[in-house]
Amino acid sequence: MNGQTTGQHHGTHEDHDDHGGLARDLPVLARRRMIRLLTGAGLVPLVGCSSDDGSTPSAAASASSPASVSSSAPSSSSAECATIPDETAGPYPGDGSNGVNVLKESGVVRSDIRSSFGDSAGGTAEGVPLTVTLTVVDAASGCGTPKKGAAVYVWQCDRAGDYSLYTAGAADENYLRGVQETDDKGQVTFTSVFPGCYPGRWPHIHFEVYGSLTDATAATSITNTSQLALPKDACDTVYATDGYSSSVENLGRLTLETDMVFRDGHDQQLATVEGSVSKGYTATLTVPV
Repeated sequence: MNGQTTGQHHGTHEDHDDHGGLARDLPVLARRRMIRLLTGAGLVPLVGCSSDDGSTPSAAASASSPASVSSSAPSSSSAECATIPDETAGPYPGDGSNGVNVLKESGVVRSDIRSSFGDSAGGTAEGVPLTVTLTVVDAASGCGTPKKGAAVYVWQCDRAGDYSLYTAGAADENYLRGVQETDDKGQVTFTSVFPGCYPGRWPHIHFEVYGSLTDATAATSITNTSQLALPKDACDTVYATDGYSSSVENLGRLTLETDMVFRDGHDQQLATVEGSVSKGYTATLTVPV
């Protein structure tokens, strides 16, 4: 991370998250490709809900259908037992690596991340409800052993595509950020809102894994940094609702295969999403570390 970007506006999002950081991100992406090449871990392109073929329902069709959506990534033993791909934290992590450090603030350990806390402006992020559950497992043991007592820090943009602590309109907030310790099943669950889609990036949620809650709240010893991708059909349905209008056009210009982070493989990062606009959605992902 280079310098502090507090208060930076991302009107075009060309320099957002992973924009403004393309040169920084390329070594990470190149390293992932080299590792997969050397290990012979071929990735099979996803089809169905995450593709952009004619079978994918349009936003208008999704909005007119009251049916619930269930989307999931295909599973494979090789993917399930490989460590979660390493990704950029982007320019707005709030973990102290790029200016602002929310991890040392009292109140950051929480499950409901929709509202700001502490000395922030006290706002609440609006949008379609989304519950995110990450299950952290030990990759070395074949992904069958949960990582109890680890910690996960998640952060994401709001429905307008803004990140708290940094971007104009949300710089005085610290919502949509939070930390939790994994339970006996290796799980953490956060109550959030469905993130918007801003120009240049597929809808996603950032997360960092730490060895313990103590490490996380001290903002030290990160073990893994990655991103969760959201499936297209769920995004289409959500973006047809009030407050997400800009996301429709932005998503229409993207695919998972062209996204700068997910284009070299997203089988381990595409969340399973279920639910509906009226009842809210759940997103689940297994995170081997």
